[in-house]
Amino acid sequence: MLERKFLTVRVGNIDITFETGKIARQANASVIIRCGETIILNTACAMAEPAEGVDFLPLRVDYQEKQSSVGRTLGGFIKREGRPTERETLVSRLIDRPLRPMFEEGFYNEVQLLTYVLSYDGQHSTDPLAICGASAALVISDIPLVKPVAAVRVGMIDNKFIINPTMTQLEQSSLDLMLAGTEDAILMIEGYCDFLTEEQVLQAIEEGHEAIKTICAALEKWRHEVGKPKNRATLRLIPDEVLSSVEAIMLPQLVSALRIPEKQKREVKLKEIEMSVFAQLLPEGQEPKFSEFDVNRAIKEVQSKTMRKMILEEKRRSDGRSPEEIRFIDIELGLLPRAHGSGLFTRGETQAIAVVTLGGENMAMRYETLHGEGASRFYLQYSFPPFAVGEVGRMGSPGRREVGHGKLAERALQAILPPREKFPYIIRLESNITESNGSSSMASVCGGCLALMDAGVPIKRPVSGIAMGLILEKEGYAILSDILGIEDALGDMDFKVTGDQNGITAFQMDIKVEGITHNIMRDALMQAKKGRIHILEHMLRACPSPRAQMSVHAPRIETIQVKPSKIATIIGPGGKQIRAIVEQTGVQIDISDDGLVSLASSSLEGIEKAKAIINGLTAEVEIGRVYTGKVTSVVAFGIFVEVLPGKEGLCHISEFDLMRIDNLANHVKQGDEVTVKVLDINERGQLKLSRKALLSK
Repeated sequence: MLERKFLTVRVGNIDITFETGKIARQANASVIIRCGETIILNTACAMAEPAEGVDFLPLRVDYQEKQSSVGRTLGGFIKREGRPTERETLVSRLIDRPLRPMFEEGFYNEVQLLTYVLSYDGQHSTDPLAICGASAALVISDIPLVKPVAAVRVGMIDNKFIINPTMTQLEQSSLDLMLAGTEDAILMIEGYCDFLTEEQVLQAIEEGHEAIKTICAALEKWRHEVGKPKNRATLRLIPDEVLSSVEAIMLPQLVSALRIPEKQKREVKLKEIEMSVFAQLLPEGQEPKFSEFDVNRAIKEVQSKTMRKMILEEKRRSDGRSPEEIRFIDIELGLLPRAHGSGLFTRGETQAIAVVTLGGENMAMRYETLHGEGASRFYLQYSFPPFAVGEVGRMGSPGRREVGHGKLAERALQAILPPREKFPYIIRLESNITESNGSSSMASVCGGCLALMDAGVPIKRPVSGIAMGLILEKEGYAILSDILGIEDALGDMDFKVTGDQNGITAFQMDIKVEGITHNIMRDALMQAKKGRIHILEHMLRACPSPRAQMSVHAPRIETIQVKPSKIATIIGPGGKQIRAIVEQTGVQIDISDDGLVSLASSSLEGIEKAKAIINGLTAEVEIGRVYTGKVTSVVAFGIFVEVLPGKEGLCHISEFDLMRIDNLANHVKQGDEVTVKVLDINERGQLKLSRKALLSK
């Protein structure tokens, strides 16, 4: 009989249940997590020995949403789940980011965390559950995790915070905050909001952390009850002798090398120092005293320690800036004459070319999730080629980092876009990183906002973005504005914030150490506000407002609202009518279920012609109105007149003229235009017309 163990935790107004011992028992550990009718399987496996020569944690996290979890198959030709969707990639990153820093130091065994959504009820979000489930599997396994990690989602409706809101509640929320951490500290934040203040964001984080503490305490108790002893036999710490030997060789040259402002010159000098360490400690042809593995780790440790000391004690950074100083900013708009909007944004040694393309409904990016199929009217695609950092590398489909950075910038700009009724275009925004030395995602936000303005998109208000760093030691801390790549790699925090002087649209934080207090977070947010205002001022000097006119190369789009009951009339039997309009006018026509007709064309004349046809097809004939129409047939008792496309009525011979008419054929023929007044519409929809009513007696 299977030995099943359960744990139930109350979070907000819902119960979360963890179960182990029933499924996937050959993994190091597996946990089924349930909330409502949402069920997720989480497994954790680790190699018995560390990979040879690897001096980092080879952690692989894969999250997969089974379409069968909602009783569906994939909508395309291939019915089997294949390469990860964008959403699956983003959730995999969400799981990875808070768990990675919590593995014990010196643990380099390959670890794989697999998460499968087996059942989804459409209401209880899988994102926080996936993080909690993966953490729970690690906690009860023999894999050395320092302590439990948990996650919650925080929403805000009517200025009240909601822990783990349902998907229905999230649609009404002005905040979407994913929060992960331990019982003692926050490790990961990712949030999007509608210009909330720093104080509101801090309060939301505090509310979410209280719920996280509850889950972590329960997981720690569960570990003592059902967990395996941690296997620390393969931990590989740097020997003190290696560290002191490397430090003695490096320090005399390292202090000056870390003060070289230019990234590539600094890296060349650091490489020279590294080679001198190898030459002295690992001489060719001799038996080395230390392993290459330990020497490599010691080099990184000494670099980090030296840079951190320089920043804390001297308040000086590698490029000579003070902690709060922003790098030089240069902006050029209209860089690409044939693009609908473009901008070159350069901040220090980080540079992005942002390009906007506008189009009709067929340009929308279609997607398929557990909630069904949909189409994005705005999407940002971020690319980071190897030359941006002076390297040679593989080119192919975007990696997880590119997908994550692009989505962050996209969500940051989503809040400033105009409604569809005001601007009916589909918007594609590219961010092409051409140089990188820290915070290319925030360059994408700044460059993207400028490109939108250059394209004439009537955004609600411009926003900028900045990345903050942190050096945290026992003796104090320093918060760094507009971080460099080396400060990101060797520092303790990467905190990105976007918005304007009044509020925040997006924020993302990853922490490498525990100990980020509420005060440190507040200081970081306030320093970030100063930085993004500084950057925004530069942006507004280059482009004070969106251009009044769109590019001559951009298509023209207009919309018509018709009654949903008239959609079939416009489309016609088998699409015959709409195809005829497209052929006649050259206009792309898209119709939504609510009756909004979108007309896209480079020709304004074509749009006007299509509008006239559609208005004629959907217009309602009104009693008392006067219409000019064509005679469709002449009969003995009157004439039939088409007053609107597809709508004709009878003008009786007695209603044709003030004088008596014996033969209408002597006065009018088929194809003539006549002006008539609608006298009546009977219960069968037949029109009674009169020409006589318009003639002067």
